[in-house]
Amino acid sequence: MGIDSLTRAAQGAVGSTLSELVWYTLAASAAYLFFYVAFRTRLRHRRASPRDPHAGQIRREVAHSLRSILVFGVVTLFVLLAARAGWTRLYGRVEQYGWPWFFASIAVMVVVHDAYFYWTHRLMHHPRVFRLVHRAHHRSTSPTPWAAYAFGPVEAVVQAGIGPLVVFTIPTHGAAFAAFMAWQIGFNVLGHCGYEIFPRWFLRTPLGWVLNSVTHHAQHHEAFRANYGLYFNVWDRLMGTNHPDYRARFEQATAGGAATPPEAPTADEPQPLTAAW
Repeated sequence: MGIDSLTRAAQGAVGSTLSELVWYTLAASAAYLFFYVAFRTRLRHRRASPRDPHAGQIRREVAHSLRSILVFGVVTLFVLLAARAGWTRLYGRVEQYGWPWFFASIAVMVVVHDAYFYWTHRLMHHPRVFRLVHRAHHRSTSPTPWAAYAFGPVEAVVQAGIGPLVVFTIPTHGAAFAAFMAWQIGFNVLGHCGYEIFPRWFLRTPLGWVLNSVTHHAQHHEAFRANYGLYFNVWDRLMGTNHPDYRARFEQATAGGAATPPEAPTADEPQPLTAAW
């Protein structure tokens, strides 16, 4: 591989990293300003957890998020180098696979990512793995939007792994992957916002049976041992890892205020994974 290919791959990785930084900053900032500044008092009854984050936690989440984006950039560089060597299934002309696949591929990426996240997430909660890989993320027992990318370095590599998994296995247009990333950032940021955004009747609908709520992930940050899913509630239902109090907590949050949850475990001492393993 020549110097020109290396240069172009590096330029692409820098551009991708800056783009992700901008979109993540915009999404997290907008969610934080909306829920924690502009409507903090008015939406107090919608808090998925009664614990309020402190300034030190927010600074830590921002710093860890920036580091994670740098790690994502390094992974992107290797993907682009592999693409230039012809090892990936990235393609540039929509006509090559057609518009139906262009849109279908976005849905496939979302479904694959949801499965990838669930199983890697459960693995990271194993007692022998947790402290090394996942502890940094769980230092936020009451997360803010900035916790969406607040990972330790090893976990950041794991989270970035969805990119290579996709582009090495399915035909992927760059714009379709960008649309998938926009969905991923938006859902992840809202999932960590700490305020329930769905109406009380949501869980009684087919969409509520499939899609995760803010309460679902907020409860995971408190209890550690349940609610491992990202976008969908399918894997947690199939594997029996939904928190038994999930529906009750959701209804409390959407009825005017969540009850005080049990004392959360510390990030240094995760609870045994009796139900999950």
